[in-house]
Amino acid sequence: MGIYLELIALVWFLICWLGYTEYSKRKANERPCLSNTLDLYREDWMRVMLKRENRISDASVVGNLERNGAFFASSCLLIVAGIITALGYTQEVMEVFSTMPFGTLPSREIWEMRMLVLMVIFIYAFFKFTWSMRMYNFVAVLIGSAPLPSDTKASPASREAFARSAGNVCNMAGDAFNLGLRSYYYALAVVSWFIHPVVFMGASTLTVIILYRREFRSAALQALRSGKVFEEPPSRQETDKETRS
Repeated sequence: MGIYLELIALVWFLICWLGYTEYSKRKANERPCLSNTLDLYREDWMRVMLKRENRISDASVVGNLERNGAFFASSCLLIVAGIITALGYTQEVMEVFSTMPFGTLPSREIWEMRMLVLMVIFIYAFFKFTWSMRMYNFVAVLIGSAPLPSDTKASPASREAFARSAGNVCNMAGDAFNLGLRSYYYALAVVSWFIHPVVFMGASTLTVIILYRREFRSAALQALRSGKVFEEPPSRQETDKETRS
């Protein structure tokens, strides 16, 4: 029964992770959330950037965002190295764990499976953070190649297309960073697996609830939405008037 409970807990964790990832993508197309709200702000940032002669502040912001990704990526490497080291001393680590006043000591195979799952999560996070860093590099290049306000050859339509393109690249970088950051939340849920599989299932569920509330119902979202005038869809009367004209 023990191995079946371990597998059920692992499957439930994957359902929570993959299910919420897909749910949040679909839900972002239907209602306001942190992701799509920041997407609009980033596009506006690129439009404002095109009006500035001096883009030092914009390059500085991109550099700070890139450094955030570098910090988490390097942290992932250190954590993975620590897990690999712990796998080499599995018996010693299990003996230390057995002296703790909580949790049950599983078999060596189950213990190593838990460690491997934790390592895979941080490897995934590492790739997401490094991809985010690279896309922020793309944003820096785009800012460097952006037309100046005094450039008369750049039409308003080309400037708008450039702003949307640069904003889209910046949005993808932010999304990759967000997915890497979520991995830390899920990794904390996996830590509870070392206590008991049932605790692991509860922690996985709690993690999804926390992520949902922060993404779709947080005070930060309300503050971001109140700081921008969003375009409302045209009313039915206005649509009929335009059709008649």
